[in-house]
Amino acid sequence: QEVSAFGEGGEGDYLDDWTVVCSGTYWSRDSEVRFQHASTDVFLSVTGEQYGRPIHGQKEVHGMAASSQNNYWKVMEGIFMQPSEVFKAERYHAEL
Repeated sequence: QEVSAFGEGGEGDYLDDWTVVCSGTYWSRDSEVRFQHASTDVFLSVTGEQYGRPIHGQKEVHGMAASSQNNYWKVMEGIFMQPSEVFKAERYHAEL
């Protein structure tokens, strides 16, 4: 299943929605995760095919129906964001 970018000015549609699937409640910095498409349930996967253009060594990415080793992703660089106070309150709130 082909995966492509769509939209203009940051606006897309419901086909742009992906769910982060992690082993725990939070996506830890060193953990692998999967991305599952909200509408089709396929996992974002790498096929192993490499291309020379437009970026040398670029790999083909597609949607795969079954979970496998090819659809685990790990952060290699970026910024770390602390959970928001609202999220913390919702997660740990208990009724008396």
